[in-house]
Amino acid sequence: MSDKLTFGYLYDFRNPAQWQRPWAELYAETLELIAWTESVGFEGAWVPEHHAADDGYVPSPLVVLAAIAARTKTLRLGSAVALAPLYHPVRFAEDCAVLDILSNGRLEMALAVGYRRREADGYGVDFSKRGSRTDEFLEIVTKLWAGQTVSFEGKHFTLKNAAIVPTPPRGRIPLYIGGFTDKALERTAKFGDGYFGNMDVVDLYHAKMRASGKDPATGRIRIQGLFTVVAKDPEHAMQELAPYFHHVNNSYGQWLNEDRASTGFEDAALKPMTLEAFKKSGILSILTPGQAIDVFKKMCAKAPVEHVMMMKPPGLPAARFTAYAEIFAQEVIPAFR
Repeated sequence: MSDKLTFGYLYDFRNPAQWQRPWAELYAETLELIAWTESVGFEGAWVPEHHAADDGYVPSPLVVLAAIAARTKTLRLGSAVALAPLYHPVRFAEDCAVLDILSNGRLEMALAVGYRRREADGYGVDFSKRGSRTDEFLEIVTKLWAGQTVSFEGKHFTLKNAAIVPTPPRGRIPLYIGGFTDKALERTAKFGDGYFGNMDVVDLYHAKMRASGKDPATGRIRIQGLFTVVAKDPEHAMQELAPYFHHVNNSYGQWLNEDRASTGFEDAALKPMTLEAFKKSGILSILTPGQAIDVFKKMCAKAPVEHVMMMKPPGLPAARFTAYAEIFAQEVIPAFR
């Protein structure tokens, strides 16, 4: 087991009605928070993607990542996740190459096919074909990043002599692919440098790597712990933080249940519920520093996890977020250095 484990936060830039503020103020404050996390020892800043959400869930992660790159020096940064079927592969490859240059080689992208039909519909993409579209997208993007000139004729994309200049300085931007189904993990093993998701799917990821002739030890693993918080007083923290994470739970729960039959989320873990039910559900895991160190060490003993991603929940005042993040930085991060 390696003791080297890094930590970062996901920032979704949401502005829910019950805590709504001017958009420019919210974005500026969040960018300041991200720069602050770098100063206290966190090593990642990650931006997700959804569209047409009532609370303004960030729809344009690459633009936000450029702003983060300009304000930081050492943080690794990237999408978590970008919705691959909604992008044209040449434009995506170009934008990421420029972002990697702007960030001095700190970009690491995580992608998935998405699970909301209305998002695909809004982009004119056939929801039922988003998997095969993503496979073509990944084949094209990885070749372009490698400096190849690509001519391609598929079911979704037709390209003639496509090339990008400049290419990523490293030759390839680290690519993580998320998902939970057999097909998604096959895609991850084939195209990805690593898996982004949950610990309970890591064994399947390793099995898919072996099936594709790859050594599972070479697969990088990034885990999302979006409902994980470290606090000195977990009971007080639950009362303070539950309303903000409750909003996250209920919005994801609603979205995951929109198209259950076609996404494989027949029994999604997150479901809309009352605030009191959410507090009792165990979904929000509030740990003392010692408990957190134990949990993360056990995680690393089970699989070669390199990074854990928590979240800054929408609506939580900046001062309260930094108070909890500082406890984590001072008392948990040093155990993994």
